[in-house]
Order: sequence, then structure tokens, then C-alpha cells
Amino acid sequence: MVKRPKITVVGSINMDLVTSTDLFPAQGETVRGNDFQTIPGGKGANQAVASARLGADVKMIGCVGDDAFGDELLDNLRTENIAVDNVARIKDTRSGLANIVLSEKDNRIIIISGANAHVTPDYIEKTKAAILDSDYVLIQFEIPKETIEYCIHMCAEHDIPIIVNPAPAFGLAQDSWHKASYITPNQTEWQQLFNNNWNEKLIVTRGEQGVSFIEKSKEKHISSHPVNVVDTTGAGDTFNGALAVALAEGKSIEESVKFANAAAALSIGKLGAQKGMPTKEQVEQFILKD
Repeated sequence: MVKRPKITVVGSINMDLVTSTDLFPAQGETVRGNDFQTIPGGKGANQAVASARLGADVKMIGCVGDDAFGDELLDNLRTENIAVDNVARIKDTRSGLANIVLSEKDNRIIIISGANAHVTPDYIEKTKAAILDSDYVLIQFEIPKETIEYCIHMCAEHDIPIIVNPAPAFGLAQDSWHKASYITPNQTEWQQLFNNNWNEKLIVTRGEQGVSFIEKSKEKHISSHPVNVVDTTGAGDTFNGALAVALAEGKSIEESVKFANAAAALSIGKLGAQKGMPTKEQVEQFILKD
């Protein structure tokens, strides 16, 4: 039996409040919407779902509120076969929310931290055993900055590879960037955080322009796949989850980026960050047909 890679995701768990409209409203303008849904999300939970769908043994580290959304978010993770032993219920606190407006084949998002603010360094220390029993760790920026840096340093100290997805973008101490195994900004985050400079830790997603990275001091580029775009919300999270799985399976950086790029392309064909996330078989078939 093939060993399933062990991925631990440290990050946000949100309920996405998704509104679809034909036009983004201008400031002070009211427009008619087409649809509204509540959909489980959060960059951390999304990346956990992506990794689990692709065959990994996934543990989630995070926090939800003691509200109805918290119940639904935990149930969703369990349904996706993600271990939630390290997800805490925070008393008298609302779960994290993301207000998402979809229009013109793009999205605009406002996040509200809620219980995600309770993913503290102390909580990471309490869940240390899960982190140390990982082939790869994934972390994003919808939890406190000090927690991100604490987790990166913990992983470096114990030789656990960690992928740092700096979204939404803000700066870290230089030694934290240095201790990350890989850093996966999109084009805008790369410009904001790294001023378009390169190093071999960076894997930059460019949407329709594909993905760029450095291998053996040479810049490489993987082209995007032509697909029908329904909702781009979960593409970056799918990419990160797939990248972690591929690297944990021992694939080369180029093979891993190609696999993650294909998974992300498949993910944008359905509404909702998690709904379009593919299985490993779907990604492999897609790559063969391409």
C-alpha cells in the first residue's frame, strides 16, 4: 500500500458569504445581485481540503467560534476526511468570515478574523505534536503574524518542510522568510513583498500567465491551462495544497509545480473555493489529456 503523505495545515477556517453579480458596484452605488450562498472556506481550510482530495493524510490546526457556523465548518472538514483534533472551539466568539463578491470572472474579498485570531503561538505549542508528525506543513496569512513566524521557526528547528503562502500580504522578519522551505505569493504579493526580486524559495503564481520559479539558478515558467472560468476564489489554495502533496510524495520542484498548476486550473470550473477542488485521479487525467 502506498504511503499517504502527511500534511498539516495551520491557518484560517472561515464561512464564505458569496454574492454573485454582473457588475462590481462603484462607491456609493447599489446593483442587483444574481445569487447568494454560504460556503465553507478560509485559506487554511481550503488548502486542507485540496490536500485531502489529492490523497494526503491531513490534519488541520485552527480555531472556530461557538456559533452555528462553527458547527458547520467542523462538519465540513470531517466530511473531507480531515482530522480536526487540533481545531479549538472558542467560547463567546464568532467564527471567521469572508465576504466575497464575484463578478466579471474575478473576486473581491473582505475577511473578518473572528476565532482565527485565537490561533496564537501558545496554541501552536499545544499542537506541536501534530506539526512534528508531518511530511509538509502549510501556513497562510489569515492568522496572527507572530503565530506565522513562531510556526516557521518551529518547523525549521525540527527540519519539517513548510510552505508559506503570504496571502493576504504583509511582511515578516527576514530570518522567517529565510527559514521557509518555499514561499508562494501571487504576482501582486510578489511585487509587494519582494519587489520583483527572485530567490530559489519563491514560486510565483501569475493567474492566466501560469507559474514561475527558480531551479538551479535558472528561472522557469509553467504555462497556464485554457479552461472555462467560473470562480477563481480557490485557485491559489488549490495550488498550495497540491504543491504540498506533490513535494511530500517526492516529486521534483518542476513536477510538483506542474501538478499544482493543473489542479488549480481544474478548481476554477465551479462556484466556491472548495467545490471545484479536484481529486488526484482527475488531475492526473487532465495532465495526460493536455
